[in-house]
Amino acid sequence: MTATIRPARPDDAAALADLKLVTFRQTFLEEGFGIPYPPADLALFEAASYAPEAVAAELADPARQSWVAELDGRLIGYAQVGPCKLPHVEASPDHGELYQLYVLREAQGLKLGRALLDAALDHLAATRPAFPVWLGVWSGNDKAQVVYARNGFAKVGDYRFKVGSWYDEEYIFRKG
Repeated sequence: MTATIRPARPDDAAALADLKLVTFRQTFLEEGFGIPYPPADLALFEAASYAPEAVAAELADPARQSWVAELDGRLIGYAQVGPCKLPHVEASPDHGELYQLYVLREAQGLKLGRALLDAALDHLAATRPAFPVWLGVWSGNDKAQVVYARNGFAKVGDYRFKVGSWYDEEYIFRKG
């Protein structure tokens, strides 16, 4: 069966919260890059970012748009965009930002990342056609940086992303 890409709905909040937590852990913890977040900082970040209530609030925010990849009734990937909030001198909330794009490890290779990225970029092109698109990417995620560069993004800065009292070194990319 083929996965479906669709806009996220309010009733997806609990399943999307679970997906966000799992994909974050797969990407950045032991299964992925192995970032040694202090446990207390990690717990605070995960509770604030991936609680069902937090995800429900994101889904209810009219300034944000999320898409999910669904296979056999199960969410296996997602993307989210909204107003740019990156700390760059040229960035503005009028500009669009790709906040997140993740696919479960077991579903990678199904071209869902491409489909989710296309949905996100198409939405931003339609809703903010005169403005650039921004994103932040962890400095150690070379694979994602290559994908974004292939899609017209260029590195234009860096910043520190806070996870509790820990800071990830991130790059700022812009397209347009």
